[in-house]
Amino acid sequence: MAAIGIVGSAGRMGHALADAIGEAGETLAGGADRGDDVAALAGKADALVDFSSPAALAATLDACIAAGIPLLIGTTGLTADNHAAIDTAAQSIPVLQTGNTSLGVTMLAALVQQAAARLGDDWDVEIVEMHHRNKVDAPSGTAILLGEAAAKGRGIELASNTESGRDGHTGARGRGAIGFAALRGGTVAGEHSVILAGEQERITLSHSAENRAIFAKGAVRGATWLIGKPAGRYTMNDVLGL
Repeated sequence: MAAIGIVGSAGRMGHALADAIGEAGETLAGGADRGDDVAALAGKADALVDFSSPAALAATLDACIAAGIPLLIGTTGLTADNHAAIDTAAQSIPVLQTGNTSLGVTMLAALVQQAAARLGDDWDVEIVEMHHRNKVDAPSGTAILLGEAAAKGRGIELASNTESGRDGHTGARGRGAIGFAALRGGTVAGEHSVILAGEQERITLSHSAENRAIFAKGAVRGATWLIGKPAGRYTMNDVLGL
């Protein structure tokens, strides 16, 4: 039985994680939020799960390094500096960072990568996502994860092959570009579709999140999987053996 601590425990995902930890037969080591001592939480946990904010990540990484425990990061909207800090931490502890902890989304990304690798760049890739009205970052972390999967399949860099926020007279779509469209409204937990559009035919690969509990269950599975692993940077693909 593993003791798992939650950083960002007061939020909606924090409550879902607490439920998922109990349902998985693991122990809740406690929670930490803004102003709380993350180091104290890390000292009594076997692993931490962080769904807080990019600004809080540095303190969480430091606490996990000091305690010598693994960390699963589900926070989205991370910056280049955040990723650099994760890379540094992964030299000392196992870290799993992902834009989505859903097992279904993990499998979807694998299918997107496979499809992109086998279809030419004359097949346009468009990623459409919708989330609840209160989501603050766009495209979503999941959309970016799917875009990275498509880019990896094609052997290109996503950052230099992205089209998003189209408005006005934008000109023709760039060949080989990966497009993003973000929709916001209501209470949608998460909808993602990857459209591969070719000449006279189209493939759509989709995932629908009906409840954020799926993200919590995946995060708990990932966190327990990390325990005992050597230092390094991991993904949900590693958890599923993809």
